[in-house]
Amino acid sequence: MRKWLIVLVLLMGSLQMFAGEEKNDSGENRELVYKVDIKDEIGPSIWRLVKRSFDRATDENADVILVHMNTYGGMVVYADSLRSLILNYPKPVWVFIDNNAASAGALISIACDRIYMREGANIGAATVVNQTGDAMPDKYQSYMRSMIRATAQAHGKDTVIENGQRVIRWKRDPRIAEAMVDERVVVEGVTDSGKVVTFTPHEAIQYGFCDGIAESVVEVLQKEGITNYELHEYKPTTMDRFIGFLISPIVQGILIMIIIGGIYFELQTPGVGFPLVAAITACLLYFAPLYLEGMANYVEMILFVVGIILLLLEIFVIPGFGVTGVLGIVCVVASLVLAGIDDFTFDFLPDFTSAIIRSLFFVVSCSLLSLFGSIWLSRKLFGSRRLNFALHAEQKVEDGFVGVDMAAKEEIGKVGTTFTDLRPAGKVMIGNEVYDAVSDTGAFIERGKVVRVVKYQAGQVYVVIN
Repeated sequence: MRKWLIVLVLLMGSLQMFAGEEKNDSGENRELVYKVDIKDEIGPSIWRLVKRSFDRATDENADVILVHMNTYGGMVVYADSLRSLILNYPKPVWVFIDNNAASAGALISIACDRIYMREGANIGAATVVNQTGDAMPDKYQSYMRSMIRATAQAHGKDTVIENGQRVIRWKRDPRIAEAMVDERVVVEGVTDSGKVVTFTPHEAIQYGFCDGIAESVVEVLQKEGITNYELHEYKPTTMDRFIGFLISPIVQGILIMIIIGGIYFELQTPGVGFPLVAAITACLLYFAPLYLEGMANYVEMILFVVGIILLLLEIFVIPGFGVTGVLGIVCVVASLVLAGIDDFTFDFLPDFTSAIIRSLFFVVSCSLLSLFGSIWLSRKLFGSRRLNFALHAEQKVEDGFVGVDMAAKEEIGKVGTTFTDLRPAGKVMIGNEVYDAVSDTGAFIERGKVVRVVKYQAGQVYVVIN
């Protein structure tokens, strides 16, 4: 009994020590602050980092999330996803703007519950632009105006006393938020010069888009009255960095070129194996990170496999080049194009068409570069060193060149064997002579089959299976 009492006392003491680790000297609970960095162009890698950070903060039951921001913007579709994540998060989300919160960064900042800025920082300039920096058509600006307006309205209204009267005002004025997108939006006293709004910290405080000026994350927490806290942060793993590397446009383009080039070389030199292995490896490296990032799903991968199967059927089973081959090419290209468009784009309707066009142009350009490069390389390795369309100076019989003269007419009715596969054209051997031949029915005829000549036309004999 005495031993059990000692064990119980020790256990209670251990629990008390463990609980004490979460309290300061005055017995107050220690706050858990989870810091999330947005210090790069807003895109797939930033979305992945922020989403994982929020999930980890939820698992650790963080009291507040602090976004440390310094960005010039990025892709609107990912900014929309980030602002939705912040608006719907049950715990407070604050942002510390360390120099820049431009464009998509402004949208994300306005979604946060509290905004702090470093002296000399700025927030605004949220006009939707293309890759060259030119403003997109009004349908894009309209969507962005609506999105940033709704984000500002989500923080509700405040009741203030003005000239002795109670006045209800938006905590963050939606019209000012719109003016950050469109220079045509005029807000009296704020902008009437036809310029997009961008605030300094003091201007942002004046108009309700900043809650204070701070020079560091620590100072932000001090201004919020948090002095006893633990600061946690999600550190990207090696796998995170590797996936971020694979989904970069340059690497994606190289993988597409390897896929197309590998398929071409395997068809040119069947049985070698290495080109096919390279194509399969590149295919896995292309689709796997996109699947993990939520940009691609099993539909795109199934579409790619179906396309490859159709191409193989066209080459090895069905003679000629027809519907099966065209469908195979369409499936392969469609799978690569759709995999390059994230699922969020389907919700962002104004950007859907342009996203399809961009992805299609990217895939087709890489495919053509790979195809022409493969043709050039195959000629260097297996054929002439020059890419030309001239006839060879000398056509020898031992190299497979044969002449068919009028004597071939005399072979009508005779029986021979196929010297090569007929797809439907090829060569047949009748007696000791080799002739250019065509399958009269258009059907595929394997090499070594016994055939009978039924007619002669345009230097070729037409045969059927005997």
